[in-house]
Amino acid sequence: MELFFYPDITEKADAYALLAYAVQKVYSLDSLPAISRTEHGKPFFPDHPQLQFNLSHSGRFALCALDDFPVGVDIECVRPHHPRLAQRICSPAELEWINVQADPQRALLSLWTKKEARVKQDGCGLTIPLREISVSFDEDADWDGLHFCSLYGHGWVGAVCGHSSPTALHTVTADRLKKLDTTNHKC
Repeated sequence: MELFFYPDITEKADAYALLAYAVQKVYSLDSLPAISRTEHGKPFFPDHPQLQFNLSHSGRFALCALDDFPVGVDIECVRPHHPRLAQRICSPAELEWINVQADPQRALLSLWTKKEARVKQDGCGLTIPLREISVSFDEDADWDGLHFCSLYGHGWVGAVCGHSSPTALHTVTADRLKKLDTTNHKC
């Protein structure tokens, strides 16, 4: 599994440029393949179903994962959230864990992004409440047959969920994305 991070998106198309860059580097494709969505909204390449990917963006940040197996990623900006967000997305045990952490906001975002990554990995969508989705408290762990990894940077928290550990996290600059063909990003 390879991860690609872009810290300066100004529009949604920049996230798809990141995906185009990633598929060029990992799969040697000249342009971004056509993208379709499953019944529950998981994006996929219909002409290349063996190539698994997932993409997330929040604020000015974008994160993309490519793998040989289904994968999910999520990224969230570090910003104030509604005080009841934790009660909406966390189980009682998770709320207890968050409350004893040195940085409760980082702990909440870590759990939230892992839960979102898990939902995106299995492609079933939010068919059950997030508070009922179980993930590991650990930052890098195998849990319920999947591997979870939390990622952190200045102003963001992210997570990836898949069948293997990430082998690389590539930070991509704007000059690498501007020349890429992303015409197939519409779904």
